Amino acid sequence: MMNGKSINYFVAGGVLATLLYFGWNLTSRSAYESAAYSVIQSEGPFEVREYPQLLLATTEMRFASQGNDGSFGRLFSYISGANENNQQVAMTTPVFMDAASKDNPGQMGFVVPASVVANGAPVPSDGNVELRSRNGGRFAVIRFNGRLDNSTRRDAEQRLSQWTSDQGLSAGGDAESAGYDPPWTPGPWRRNEVLIRLK
Repeated sequence: MMNGKSINYFVAGGVLATLLYFGWNLTSRSAYESAAYSVIQSEGPFEVREYPQLLLATTEMRFASQGNDGSFGRLFSYISGANENNQQVAMTTPVFMDAASKDNPGQMGFVVPASVVANGAPVPSDGNVELRSRNGGRFAVIRFNGRLDNSTRRDAEQRLSQWTSDQGLSAGGDAESAGYDPPWTPGPWRRNEVLIRLK
């Protein structure tokens, strides 16, 4: 039979578990609007998707930094009101990331919600943030868990390229990455993707 102290611990544990549960749901990817797409083909972790045109708030980034170079902060400031209208813009998923190439610096991009686009997205106040259109089209995609870094990205891109070739599909551009979770999400529960535009 439980004594008074045991009951207090039990109640406190239940309250803590409830707070953790609701806190997780409010800060996990399920709390955010996601970019729309339709699935054309699916096989295990691989998909072929059709995306509409999206508007992104973008800034330069070093891919390996995962936002520690200030790129995430600049974009977060934009959606928090650092724009011409002092307008707060809802956070969305995924965060798109392009690794740097010989001709282009790396880029991080937040998807601007469709409702904001429909009413005219506010112009960023920070000159290092700009609004860019991401052309719609068909993409081959691989989904994987864990930390998204240069090593896991390269591995996923190789697997995706092989699958794309096996399916008789032709790549029409460089690979890009997408992350769906806040930084504090443990690796096994993180959703990451690599996407390759198809011809």
